[in-house]
Amino acid sequence: MDTIYKELQKLGFSQYECKAYVGLLKHSSVTGYEVSKRTGVPRSMIYEVLGKLLDKGAIYTVPSDPVKYSPVPAKDLMERLRKNFEDSFDFLEKELSALETERDVDVIWRIRSEQLVIEEMVDIINKVEKELWLSVWEPQVPRIKEAIDRQAEKGANIFTVLFGAPETHLGFTYHHNYMTSDVVEDRMGGHLTVVVRDAEEVLIANFTEQASAWAVKTKDPALVLVATEYIRHDIMVEEITKEFGAEKLEALWKNKNDLIHVMTGKRFK
Repeated sequence: MDTIYKELQKLGFSQYECKAYVGLLKHSSVTGYEVSKRTGVPRSMIYEVLGKLLDKGAIYTVPSDPVKYSPVPAKDLMERLRKNFEDSFDFLEKELSALETERDVDVIWRIRSEQLVIEEMVDIINKVEKELWLSVWEPQVPRIKEAIDRQAEKGANIFTVLFGAPETHLGFTYHHNYMTSDVVEDRMGGHLTVVVRDAEEVLIANFTEQASAWAVKTKDPALVLVATEYIRHDIMVEEITKEFGAEKLEALWKNKNDLIHVMTGKRFK
């Protein structure tokens, strides 16, 4: 029952309004006194609560002496609330957009928490019109794959560098094999993640077990370009490794002190 109350509260019902409405669904038609007695809503507040439910269109009055109350059927109420919310969203989207000043392209937005970062990633993916560039890690895949697959079905060009998940494909997928993921994770301090769409917008994020996930999002053309080139570079290194072999690549950097620093981020001795 607590879960039902929480969901109703998301729709604007108070705790007492939730109890009164659910109580009426179970026992109808009854007086205000009976609603209070059955639901635990204080008698001193029950008529105020019932009045608010009447204003919300959630209950009816039944002419009698004393007045009795009956609930609007749950399905009818949900349809009514859904339409009201959709109408409000349509109105606010139009009116608030008209008030919004034009955004500067070089503004950088900062996002904190894993859930919000993932939501921003999905938002960018959903806005793709022609082209999507990704550098992502296996743990993120289940939460973004559906959105990526939808864009692929629409014909968007998708290029992905994927750390882990060797059996997974997100568009044209290049699995990061030329260096073990733990070396990359250690150098970057987490799972550095990049999402670029249509050469217009980029999100750069880092997921780490040591701290809360963070991201920056921007339409700054310089950062969009750098992020895209970063992914292009990784794709080409993967293809070079596939062509000439991982052993030759490792031999190249492991025998040169400066390249050890470049590849691992650790100063050579």
